[in-house]
Amino acid sequence: MPRTLLTSLTLVCLFFLAASTKAADSKPLSILLITSGCCHDYDFQTKSLQLAFEKAGVAANWTVVNEGGNGTDAQIDFYGESDWAKNFDVCIHNECFAKTTDADYIRTITGPHFEGLPAVVIHCAMHTYRDATIDDWRQLLGVTSKRHDHKSSYKVDVKTKDHPIMKSFPDGHVIQFDELYIIEKLWPSATALATSKSEKDGSEHPVIWTNQYGKARVFGTTYGHSNETFEDKVFLNLIVNGTVWAAGK
Repeated sequence: MPRTLLTSLTLVCLFFLAASTKAADSKPLSILLITSGCCHDYDFQTKSLQLAFEKAGVAANWTVVNEGGNGTDAQIDFYGESDWAKNFDVCIHNECFAKTTDADYIRTITGPHFEGLPAVVIHCAMHTYRDATIDDWRQLLGVTSKRHDHKSSYKVDVKTKDHPIMKSFPDGHVIQFDELYIIEKLWPSATALATSKSEKDGSEHPVIWTNQYGKARVFGTTYGHSNETFEDKVFLNLIVNGTVWAAGK
């Protein structure tokens, strides 16, 4: 076969490969959002997240599960299906059930993540299953936290400026009205990307981080308490970037 024909065929193949790769990359993210429990305006937060992805130009198909009421002890029916994690690119956990302690139930959630479902964990997800004796959920999160400081305006000190999640996050940005979670342990699989200082004792705590849980990438932030935070464009861009990163996109 003539070399010119081989070259032409190679170029055609490369063109179609590039086109198919671009099509795969442009496929909307399939996002599962688990959001419910006590203490927060989850409807407002859900709408803010969805609008943030739209404004950022990140196409997404959303499945929103808001079950369990507004207490601190509940089991979400959605997790009762053995294949609940199937067909999702990433799961965002924005729920708050501190007193749910059933180990088998918790492991129906952590198991699919360990097997590869990426996760994003926001604010009170860190105190969800707080009273449980097993560590599976805390290992998924990448942090252990059981309490928080008062609501205030907290400055964020970026520690890993070159990480893709932090590309649009200005060092020293102030989260205007939120809670500082006290991090008792940053698990060895986790890496702090940013910290904030306690106004009570000056101690420094991770507020943005990444984690590797089994086969899954995990992105987390302890901020996300107030509606003011979910109106902060810098915070919302952080969640978008963290979600895209966790999903491997």
